[in-house]
Amino acid sequence: MPVALITGASAGLGLALTRALSGQGWTLVIDARGEDALRRVAEETGARAIAGDIADPAHRAELATAAGPELDLLVNNASTLGPSPLPKLGGYPLDELAAVYRVDVFAPLALSQLVLPALIAAKGTIINVSSDAAVEAYEGWGGYGSAKAALDQLTAVLGVENPELAVYAFDPGDMRTAMHQRAFPGEDISDRPEPETVVPAFLRLLGGRAPSGRYQASKL
Repeated sequence: MPVALITGASAGLGLALTRALSGQGWTLVIDARGEDALRRVAEETGARAIAGDIADPAHRAELATAAGPELDLLVNNASTLGPSPLPKLGGYPLDELAAVYRVDVFAPLALSQLVLPALIAAKGTIINVSSDAAVEAYEGWGGYGSAKAALDQLTAVLGVENPELAVYAFDPGDMRTAMHQRAFPGEDISDRPEPETVVPAFLRLLGGRAPSGRYQASKL
């Protein structure tokens, strides 16, 4: 059975992907900060759950060890929005911005570095979950959006440097998630699609072995 490591798997898109890959017979290692929620996902899907902060080097090392030497897929899905309500860049607290970059940029790269030998041996896949805020200028989204733009560029270069891998930035579009709700406090976001609706596009990308690059769910 193929092996996948999925971060941020206790809710939203990460949970939807965990359920989908579990249903296809994948062996899964999953991570999230919330131990109770992650345990429930593990009980449902049979995944091995390791709770912790993806920005913590010791936690990343534990995930890489658990994934083992036969890893086929890394999904860097865990991310943080930053302050809510979203601040404009002119007054964005720099310590908060640094925290966003630690989770959304440095942690995915650091985890990729740890598991790269296994993925190269398997001719595997890295999928970094991006956002349309990485390529569009939305007021208030400068912190999160610039972090995702940096992740997109890291993804692109990693793909060029490792042609034996499939390395994708996957933009799922707007979804009805807790993080998206934090971006719009007090607003009704029930018109956004559920994360499960994005899973078929993800699976098409994963199964199609397209060239490394950036892909939007709406165009897959």
